[in-house]
Parts: sequence; structure tokens; C-alpha cells
Amino acid sequence: MKVAFSPVYTYQKLPDGHRFPMEKYDLLPAQLLHEGTLTQSNFFHPEALTEEQILRTHTAEYWKKLKTGTLSRKEIRALGFPFHESLVQRGRHISNGTLECAKHALNEGVSLNVAGGTHHSFAERGEGFCMFNDFAITATELLHAGTLNKIMVVDLDVHQGNGTAKIFENENRVFTFSMHGEHN
Repeated sequence: MKVAFSPVYTYQKLPDGHRFPMEKYDLLPAQLLHEGTLTQSNFFHPEALTEEQILRTHTAEYWKKLKTGTLSRKEIRALGFPFHESLVQRGRHISNGTLECAKHALNEGVSLNVAGGTHHSFAERGEGFCMFNDFAITATELLHAGTLNKIMVVDLDVHQGNGTAKIFENENRVFTFSMHGEHN
């Protein structure tokens, strides 16, 4: 089984006491190695998404704001992380990790991205600790390449995958199924 992981997944710019449990991205691979579930050969470092790949899912205006660091305070607050250019690179690697995992899963049956699941990002904005929507990017890229012609996104997070649902609301080749908590 191939597992996407990179040290870039752990965003180093969080202030002390920030509520996001960033350390989980280092702890999970370490635990899987420690207990012998995986070996180092299972892990791969995903490259960053290209600008072309980003723009097939996200708007040019949003991408420009990310590249130039010109998100408004309100947009940064909605994102949930203090903004830094390394946050953009982190998101590019995470999203490509999900895309590469989907390709591995198609060939090998299963794959895992340690930091995947950024389902709150919309085409035009980030939200809820999600800068890019890795599910939407992956589905868009697999459709664009002709690898698949129908995709179902099964999202089993406590929160609704609102960004994914919005991005694909008019795309009949992608069905989004989100099972989430009623009041969360």
C-alpha cells in the first residue's frame, strides 16, 4: 500500500495553543512504522500540484490571492490558519498526494494520504483548515485525463463536505455522499 506523507504536511507557522492538532501528521506515520503496519517503503513524498491542475478546480482569482499572499483578514480567518507562503505549498503537496493516492488505488486497490480530506475548500475560497479541495482536484483531474468517467466521493467526516458538494453541484459525473453529524 502506498501512503502519501511529507514533512511539509506539518505546518510550522501555528502559534502556541492553536486548536488544530497539527502534530497528528507526524505522529500517524511514526505510529504505523512503530507497530509494523507499514515500512518506510510504503511512504512516498508527493510533488506539488501544478498551477494548471489547481486552475481546473479553483478560480483564477483565488489562486492569484494565494500566490501573492493577498487574502483578506476575513478570508484568512475563514481558513483557520495564519497565512504564510509555506501554507500554500503545503496545500499543493497534500492535494497532489490525494491525486497520486487515487492513481495508486486504481492500480493496487487501496492507498492513503495522511493529510487528505480538505473538503471545506470551495472553488473560490478556503475554509475550515482547507486551502485547496483535494477531493475535488482529484476527481477533476481523473475526469480530465479520461481515467474515469464517473466518480463517487464518500465523505465520512463529522462535518459536511460543503466545499466538495458545492464544487460538484452541477457536475453529473461526480456524486458526493457526505455522512456527517447533525449539529456539527
